[in-house]
Amino acid sequence: MSSNRDGFTSTFGVLVATLGSAVGLGNIWKFPYMTGTNGGASFLVVYLLATLLVALPVMIAEIMLGRASRANAVTAFETLAPKSQKFWPVIGYMGLISAVLILAFYTGVAGWVFAYIFKSITGSIHSTDPASAKAAFGAMVSNPLQALFWQWVVLAWAGAIIMLGVSKGIEAAAKKLMPILFLLLVLLCVRSLTLPGAMEGVKFLFAPDFSKITASVMLTAVGLAFFKLSIGMGTMLTYGSYFRNEQNIPLTATRVMLADLSVSLLAGLAIFPAVFSFGFEPAAGPSLVFMTIPAVFASMPFGQFFMALFFILAAIAATGAILSILEVPVAMLSERFQFSRKQATLMSISVIGLFGVPATLSMSLTAGWTVFGLNPFDLFDYISSNILMPIGGILICLFVGWVYGLPQLQKQLSNQGQLNNGWIIKAVFMLVRYITPALILIIMLKGLGLI
Repeated sequence: MSSNRDGFTSTFGVLVATLGSAVGLGNIWKFPYMTGTNGGASFLVVYLLATLLVALPVMIAEIMLGRASRANAVTAFETLAPKSQKFWPVIGYMGLISAVLILAFYTGVAGWVFAYIFKSITGSIHSTDPASAKAAFGAMVSNPLQALFWQWVVLAWAGAIIMLGVSKGIEAAAKKLMPILFLLLVLLCVRSLTLPGAMEGVKFLFAPDFSKITASVMLTAVGLAFFKLSIGMGTMLTYGSYFRNEQNIPLTATRVMLADLSVSLLAGLAIFPAVFSFGFEPAAGPSLVFMTIPAVFASMPFGQFFMALFFILAAIAATGAILSILEVPVAMLSERFQFSRKQATLMSISVIGLFGVPATLSMSLTAGWTVFGLNPFDLFDYISSNILMPIGGILICLFVGWVYGLPQLQKQLSNQGQLNNGWIIKAVFMLVRYITPALILIIMLKGLGLI
């Protein structure tokens, strides 16, 4: 690739940008509602195991392949695979499809968040009544014009940042936004934990009932781990291609994983105590955050102000994740077809916006459009999280473990012998060669009812 290719400019920039990719609405929106619908603490235990044994090794491998190739998700495999093996770039194309499908529904959810910032400021959702909160949310998502408008606001916002480039756009935004996100989330946790009956929510989050663990729950946990850490869709590979040569990849990936997990737990502590305190249903699904958070802040001094802050926080989290996923098609179009960054961005958000129409209108006009009983929103989520991303993870493991090989892995993860990562490299290699792909395959097939 060109020596003039843009990249991250500092170790801190690498960390916050990668963390910005991992910490998204998956933490603040998807993790809490999936934990709620899959048994609380027992799901959290499965999720932790899925992260350590499955997601982290794939994340390290994906970042490593990106830095080794200095290329987008398709060109990376063309560069690193033996010339006689033409199959491997299919991983990059699968990642591209995953990225489009995820952003089709994810930008719709982000649109809800952006809308709620303004609703918070105007006071239209300031109520502790569950029925009122539910009605307000339902009115917004069932309004086709309003839902599509906010989705396109999100796409325009993300597109504007992406057009600035990797260092001046993605990295600069992450450096400013991620510290604010952490501070706001800690503040919200403190408030939520002081509500009456809050300990019931803490118990729900941390006292497991292992009888609730099923094959479907395990598949959901693996899918969520991949979704939250942005792996199996070309995102971490693309970001890895912007990593600095001296960056310690295993250490950075582990820090990102731990920080991402911390944000998820903080989000759980901010939401579930409030859920139990105000009598909401923890298994309320995707609307959980939008119905509980207004109730939390309506009960406290300066609640309207803090409510707006929370949704600004969620918008920050959404932005970091959207930037990383959007970079996958943008990098591919600009590097493989020589489009300018502006052209590649406009083309990408146009295609995503097109796919986003049926997904975003799944609560209204396209609610009756179902495939295997799933509306477009749920279908895009299911295909990307439960099929494409796990298969992408398996193929990345097989490529690194059986084609790329241990000598090359050692060279890359030790930074050409500069780092003493010996046992870590061997552990990663054993995981990606044997254990991780087998676990993903078994869990995926079992969860899909094929075994």
